[in-house]
Amino acid sequence: MKETLERKLADLPTTPGVYLMKDADGVILYVGKAASLRSRVRSYFQSPDGLAPRTQTLVAEIADLEVIRTATESEAFLLEDSLIKRHQPRFNVRLRDDKRYPYLRVTDEPFPRVLIVRRRQSSGGRYFGPFTNAKAMRSTLKLAQKLFPIRTCTLDLPLKTPRRPCLNFDIGRCLGPCAGTVSEEEYAAAVDGAALFLEGRVDGLAKRLRAAMSDAAGNQEYERAAGLRDRLNALVRTAERQSVVLADLADRDAIGLALGAGRACAQVFLIREGRMAARETFHLRTPADAGESDVLNSFLTQYYAQATTIPREVLLPTEVEETDAMEAWLGSQRGGSVRLVVPKRGDKRSLVLLATDNARFALKASEKEDLVREDAAEALVELAEALSLASYPQRIEAFDISNTQGQEATGSMVVFEGGRPRRDAYRRFKVHISGKSDDVAMMNEVVRRRFRRGLAELADPTIARGKFSELPDLLLVDGGRGQLNAALAALEELNVEGFDVLGLAKKQEEIYLPRLAEPVVLAADSRALLLLRAVRDEAHRFAISYHRRLRTRRSLGSALDLVPGVGPKRKSALAKAFGSLDRIRAASSEEIAEKAGLSLALAERIQRALADREAHGERTETS
Repeated sequence: MKETLERKLADLPTTPGVYLMKDADGVILYVGKAASLRSRVRSYFQSPDGLAPRTQTLVAEIADLEVIRTATESEAFLLEDSLIKRHQPRFNVRLRDDKRYPYLRVTDEPFPRVLIVRRRQSSGGRYFGPFTNAKAMRSTLKLAQKLFPIRTCTLDLPLKTPRRPCLNFDIGRCLGPCAGTVSEEEYAAAVDGAALFLEGRVDGLAKRLRAAMSDAAGNQEYERAAGLRDRLNALVRTAERQSVVLADLADRDAIGLALGAGRACAQVFLIREGRMAARETFHLRTPADAGESDVLNSFLTQYYAQATTIPREVLLPTEVEETDAMEAWLGSQRGGSVRLVVPKRGDKRSLVLLATDNARFALKASEKEDLVREDAAEALVELAEALSLASYPQRIEAFDISNTQGQEATGSMVVFEGGRPRRDAYRRFKVHISGKSDDVAMMNEVVRRRFRRGLAELADPTIARGKFSELPDLLLVDGGRGQLNAALAALEELNVEGFDVLGLAKKQEEIYLPRLAEPVVLAADSRALLLLRAVRDEAHRFAISYHRRLRTRRSLGSALDLVPGVGPKRKSALAKAFGSLDRIRAASSEEIAEKAGLSLALAERIQRALADREAHGERTETS
């Protein structure tokens, strides 16, 4: 052992703290915590016979060490978690890509909103999470906003002068604080209800709604009572879908763990008021020969250092080292006592076994997980954060215009949900403006027509699910400030709000936002920009394919207008069968007759007419 290392071992303090083991190049191999740095660190350098094989390998590589003293052992827990996340030492168990797990944040504004954020700050609102399933998170948020109509806009409220409320107010998705239709106290009650729902406290929330509904009815506020009744019914239906797993109605977490080669999976069941409120899946990277207790101990530290709620009781599949120290630290995080329990029988044991089975299944499935889908979810979270979007952009609608000097102008609308194309929701528009190439005016027309149709479908109770009734979380237009302003003008004309609108210019890939004078430029390799480009390029592809089809039909139609016996139906049949004049010319008379359903005599006349047109130098390229 080197003299420097021996001297450091001799001078170790007996206080709590964190130690960092380093190799000869100064790379951090392992980060650990200790109630007494002296006894813990020196234990690594005793007789190797009592050490696990992994620890023996670690000790053989240690060339230097560093210690950081802390005032308490609880502080050492948090510091260890922070250093593991920062340095990712290969001998530590560590959460895989934990930075991608988002939170829901209720802001601390006079009229709060619920935002999706990627980091939890020490102040500035209430947090819920982390969520490992972005789809489930958004479903929870969507239902919370439906039950408790909290605003999604970015207005700085309260306004000095009330304004006309937007579409969300008209369809019951916002209480309308911008228009002065709700007091701060009433709005705060809705926010508190949403917070209880996000915590999974469905039964307690139902009791509050019943009491509020009874008070409203007693005060003859029948419209308000009816609204509370509808919320209560929706909440009861939600509660019916949540299994009652423990009869004592207490809050607790049940944790299952499965180990694999160099990786592990932890499943956390969040039990609130006896019901299964949610479950989260976490994947971990593990060093070779890591034991179940070691992995579980590391997971508890890293998970609960970031969790927004810690229950009174945590059910575990196996014991962890220094249980008393872990319970004390969890208690300091919670602000009350916490018990770690390894149940041996009964419902609690069954719950841990179920969590473990789910962890095994998730670990096996992760071997074949769809990396594209995972990357898309991460890109959406990154996009929401990078551009400070009002909501998680689960549904993105992108618009593009294609024309040739104003002729055969077309518009496209493509839809991405969860970062993936939803092709059944794509729509095409034949632009009415013609005779000049004005992409800005055409964009205004297409956006206006799309949302005018959407409003009509929403207003018509006979339409259960029209083609345009689903509204986006993010509207993306292909172009710069001009196209963005055209889209905004169309939305303002229809009084449509409640989602973000962006413009993406091709030349420098600049992102234009309504509230910013200068465009935003993201890193060329950022997942957020790559996603926006993919959506924009798909809208362009879809627009230009329709434009080419119309242009082909026009060219084909003009060439066949003078052929006796070829009317609109037969021109359409020829266009569908061949797509271009070149393909018709290349086909035999028999093939034309068979594919387009024509007589052989008419097919021969068509061939002669096209041959004469080509001979006179009037051939038109259409493919």
